[in-house]
Amino acid sequence: MQLRRAFPVLSRAPFPPFPPQNYKLLSFQRISDGHGAQSEKGTDLHPHRPENLRELSVFRKDLGEVVGGWGNIAGFLRDGGSAATSLAAQLAATWERERRRILIVSAAAVGVLLFAAIFYLRQAEISGPPQAYLYLEVGGTLISLCYAANALVRFRGTHDRTALILSFGFVLSGIIETVGYFGLDDQLQSGNLSVQNVPMGWMVSRTLLGVMLLAAILVERYLPTARQPSRETAGALLVVAIAAYVTSATFLAAPATPVAHAASIVSRPWDLLPGVLFFAAAIFFRQRLKTANSKSGPSIYDYSLFTVASLNFVCHLSAAFSRQLFDGPFFMAEIAKTASYTIMLLGALLDQARLFDQVRSMAVSDPLTGLANYRRLISVLEAELDRSRRTQRPFSVVLLDMDGLKLINDQFGHLTGSRALVRLGKILRSHSRAIDTAARYGGDEFALVLPEAGREVAARVVARVRERLSEESEPPTLSVSAGVAAFPDDGDSPEKLLAAADRALYRMKNRGSSVQNLARIAACL
Repeated sequence: MQLRRAFPVLSRAPFPPFPPQNYKLLSFQRISDGHGAQSEKGTDLHPHRPENLRELSVFRKDLGEVVGGWGNIAGFLRDGGSAATSLAAQLAATWERERRRILIVSAAAVGVLLFAAIFYLRQAEISGPPQAYLYLEVGGTLISLCYAANALVRFRGTHDRTALILSFGFVLSGIIETVGYFGLDDQLQSGNLSVQNVPMGWMVSRTLLGVMLLAAILVERYLPTARQPSRETAGALLVVAIAAYVTSATFLAAPATPVAHAASIVSRPWDLLPGVLFFAAAIFFRQRLKTANSKSGPSIYDYSLFTVASLNFVCHLSAAFSRQLFDGPFFMAEIAKTASYTIMLLGALLDQARLFDQVRSMAVSDPLTGLANYRRLISVLEAELDRSRRTQRPFSVVLLDMDGLKLINDQFGHLTGSRALVRLGKILRSHSRAIDTAARYGGDEFALVLPEAGREVAARVVARVRERLSEESEPPTLSVSAGVAAFPDDGDSPEKLLAAADRALYRMKNRGSSVQNLARIAACL
């Protein structure tokens, strides 16, 4: 009955069935318009007709099925995401459980592929032009010199003896290789070049670099760090001089020039000597990755050293199967060597950028709380003053002083006092907006810079911080006193704003001290 009163059209006699040919003429727009519409054939498509209402219900049903289908798709994607997370967890567990076996199988597979590539190049008798060898030599030398300059900068800032020794090693290796190539080019131009001879510059430079890698890791492991950088530099130079002398004397005292034996499987056995050196260096650098600082983990520079030693081992392993100069295994060795230089330079540059970011962060942050320090606070205040003068919008500065820090230090110890400062710093950080700046002003005083916030907003922030401190369950219970200064009412410079906030802070502390003294007197009475 209520439906009939609400929709009088339902009380009428039923209409004849809706003609099927009018389905095409009925549109959602015509139904939703709320007024009658005439089809091209004169059929009334008024939405209050029962047959049209049935069509609307059919449309709603279809729409519900579509929406339900999207819901099923969303559920499938959600279930798929949880399945992917579960699969990732299973893979991580498998990796932790079978890491050693996976690494052994992977190394064996890489070794098989490497030997397959070497012997394919050897049997296919693929060779390259001497100009390609020139480009690789010159490019490798330039890269090694760039890395040497970067390593010297790194040593100046970090006193990393590994970087200092390797800088000299790469410089000497690059220079010796370049001089050797020019001698090889003279022989090539005069027609006196024997492609079976192994260039002496190649052997000396490569062996010297391998010795330098081993010397760097041994010095870092077994020699204590000197307090004076001059002694560090002198020690590194002594190691470089001894390594260069021993390497050069060894090859100059050799009974004959190294020659490739095309009929032998290992055509250049002399290349196995630097290969063994690089293999030993790769083992040492791999152990260095395992024993790296557990907090920060191995750096990109550490991974680069391991990769460089491994690639140079691959370089001499390929060169050992080279039958003559400029053949396939020879160029494979050259490419591996140049790639190792490139990786060394890129790793050093990326790690240098990380160190620069770390130094910049340390220069503007407090080491105990992680908040901004006084230098950063003044810089932010100056920037906010310039912005507020342009936009004519206020901002506020809040100074907070921890109450009773000396009593906490005397009663619980200085470690607990430092922990109290850290707790307050965490609360300030968590209750600040992304545009706010929380800083340690000095000692037990902190500061908050609140852009585009007036005095009322700053008061609410102080109340929220005090409330959050009172709710903490960790002893001892902390409280703070605060003073607020707003631009432009309280000053137009960082010094004036901080002075105004400091005066407000001490007025609040004096009121609190007076209340505490009255409470003590009342308790005595």
